[in-house]
Amino acid sequence: MKFSHIALPALLIGGFAAPALAGNLEATPVEPVIATPAPVPAAPLGRDWTGPSAGIQLGYGGFNTDESSEEYEEKGVYGARLNYDHDFGSWVGGAGMQYDRTDADLGNAGDLDGIFRLGARAGYDAGNTLIYGTGGYAKAFTDGGTLDAGDSDGYYVGLGTETFVSDNWTLGTELTYNEFKDFDDSDLELDATQLNVSLNYRF
Repeated sequence: MKFSHIALPALLIGGFAAPALAGNLEATPVEPVIATPAPVPAAPLGRDWTGPSAGIQLGYGGFNTDESSEEYEEKGVYGARLNYDHDFGSWVGGAGMQYDRTDADLGNAGDLDGIFRLGARAGYDAGNTLIYGTGGYAKAFTDGGTLDAGDSDGYYVGLGTETFVSDNWTLGTELTYNEFKDFDDSDLELDATQLNVSLNYRF
């Protein structure tokens, strides 16, 4: 069999097949890919202030009696605090106690050994920070002195902040004004202004 007898039919077949194949080689339209934006992470929720806390505090105070203008003492203080708070959403309310130890010289009234406070606080929940007002009962303890003044009931008012620095730890600042007029010596009055910084563990 001659080569031409094979080649000619093959070429004829190839000639008819080529257009068909060429039609199949046209580019397939590509659907455009639309990028979907990544979801935006939700803003972190505010802290839950509900629960007890315990802390230590350091501060500085000015202590003044009405005995004379010279009987004014500035002294460092240190102590401990306990609180329980309830978070109502935008607002937080709670109660607590604290004791500050010092040895401020009150002149004829002797030395101020310490101040105990028991009261309430309420404030605004700003997420990681609580901004609050506080107030309640206070008691001053004195020792020595020619007046033998003893102890006195009183009251305190103040402003403070508390801020989360980790999941359980907070740093606080508190400014309080304390007043006492119930010493054994009825003529003695004491006012004390303190600024404390606290480190607290929230359970």
